[in-house]
This record gives sequence, C-alpha cells and structure tokens, in this order.
Amino acid sequence: MNIKYVDVCCGLAWGDEGKGKITSYLAKSKNYDFVCRWAGGNNAGHTIYINNKKYKTHLIPSGVFYGVKSIIGPDCVINIKSFFKEIDYLKQNGFDTSLIKISPKTHIITEQHLTEETSSNHLKSLGTTSSGIAPAYRDKYARIGKRVCDFSDIFKDYIWDEKLYGCILCEGAQGFWLDINYGNYPFITSSCTLPYGCCSLGFPPQLIRHIYGATKIYDTRSGIDTDFPESLLEDVELKKIGDVGEEYGTTTGRKRKVNWLDLDKLIMAINYSGTTHLIISKVDILKEVNIFKMFYEKNLIDFKTINEMYTKINEILVKKCGFLQTIQFSDNKETI
Repeated sequence: MNIKYVDVCCGLAWGDEGKGKITSYLAKSKNYDFVCRWAGGNNAGHTIYINNKKYKTHLIPSGVFYGVKSIIGPDCVINIKSFFKEIDYLKQNGFDTSLIKISPKTHIITEQHLTEETSSNHLKSLGTTSSGIAPAYRDKYARIGKRVCDFSDIFKDYIWDEKLYGCILCEGAQGFWLDINYGNYPFITSSCTLPYGCCSLGFPPQLIRHIYGATKIYDTRSGIDTDFPESLLEDVELKKIGDVGEEYGTTTGRKRKVNWLDLDKLIMAINYSGTTHLIISKVDILKEVNIFKMFYEKNLIDFKTINEMYTKINEILVKKCGFLQTIQFSDNKETI
C-alpha cells in the first residue's frame, strides 16, 4: 500500500455545512492524488464556487473541478440516470470526466427503489429526498442488491481498479446528526456519515492525518425532524437569517429550518468524529443581520458583537474538545 496520508472532510451538523467549499479549497491546493466520496447517494449536494461561478454536484466528488481523480466508494449508492446526467453537466462546463471512477462494489438505486420510496407513506413522513436511498441500502444489507459490477457494460469507462496511492482527501456527505446511528432516528439518512466510514474505500484508520469538520455559525435542517419544529419558520430573527443566508437545500430546493447554533451538539459531534480542524462558516450572514446568539448548556446566550461570540466559542471548544488543533471562522463562499 503506497498511501502517504488521508485527510477527511465531514459535516458536524445536519448537512449543508460547507463541506463542498472546504473540499474544493483543499483539492485546489494540488496536494492530493484522489478525492473520494465514501457514503450516500444523489440525495446529498455540494455547492462550489470557482471564480465566482456556482457549480453543484450531488454524487461526484469535488476533485473533478481541479483535475484530481475522483472516486465514488463502495459504501455509496448510485442512480444510473442521475450519474450520467451529472457527467453531462460536468462535460458541458468543460471538466474532465475521465477522472471519475466508481467502485465495482457500489450498489445501484433501481427504478423499483425510486418507486417504493416515492409511494411509501412512512418514508414521506420522514421527509426523505425520494431518491430511493433507503430501499437501496436495505437491499444491500439484505444481500439482494445490484452492484456496479453487474452493469459493467454501462459503466465500462468509469469502473475503478480499487487502487489508491499518494495523498487522499475523503469527502463526506450529509452530516453527523443525520448519521444512521447518531442522528435523531428515524429522521436520519441511511448511511454512516462519520469519518471512520471512509475506511471502506480500502485503507486502515491509522493513515488518517487530519479531520476537517464543517459547521455553520447557526444551525439549519432540511426536511422533517422533531428537533426542528415548524414553529422555527415563524421566528422573525431566524427567518431573517434564513432569507439572507439563502437557506435552501442543494438537492431538493426545500427551505431549510434555521435555529441558533447548539454548541452542546457541536461539541459532541467534534469529539465523536475526532475533528482536528474546525471550520465554522456563514459568519458573514450573522454579521449582516447583526444578531449573535447560541445555545450552550440549554441556555440561549445573546452576544453584543460577533467578536464576543467568537471568544466564547473558542474558549468553550478549546476546553471541551481535546482533538481540536485549529478553529477557523469563515465569511467567504470560496475559501476557508
């Protein structure tokens, strides 16, 4: 095994935390030989800005934007039509799609899976993306699923040889609180969103060097979750943050519910994920609305300035999170 090191970018909240921006920023450095996705399907979405132009991907890793080999791992699930639609989108925008490879072990989302999810009252009640994700993972673990290797004629130009080398960047999907084990079950996704899931790509955890954890300075959630009641949409201050922050899901376009940053949940996510480098994004939104609040120990704390909020967050996280090496506050769409 000729792998030098592995860096991981994971979400620490409910998705939409700026992982795409972080992965894009890191991939742009040309320090990586591969950018790999380890879980989820086209139910996720990454928004990336390059020279002020917005690009969106749902399954294909961000390395493709910077000429880096981009791998879809065996613990992902893939919709054939959506994959090739994304390939066409990238080609039309001038990107080299020959860099994209898929594990032959990746499971297929079939038309039956899509029909089942869209017609299921139970799954509708959970606010899923209706992408067939849950039925596809169910069939994987029931050992009755179809895999990319079963469709080698369709994917012949994209099947990965399962070899990794050099320096690797792993790109997470969704976030910590959507994890199948740690989220507010059953209002979660059907895969592992924590960094240890990236080892399914074919390397031991000892090779992981840095874990970049992404969150925002306020919390957001797409879809249905009892931890995010509908009443949040009626709060004037939170509505203002959502409007200014353009809080709409990358994949679904659904309006996200906004709440104040829950620092207790963030501390747990940092510690369970082993985050070493924390990036807190969308600071510019709170600056623009001039409202600075967060929950800590179940109390809502109100700050007069963003600097007061920075100081308190830093003070608490340094004390509570032993793995953390750096904390960065980001107010830019393109960089961290």
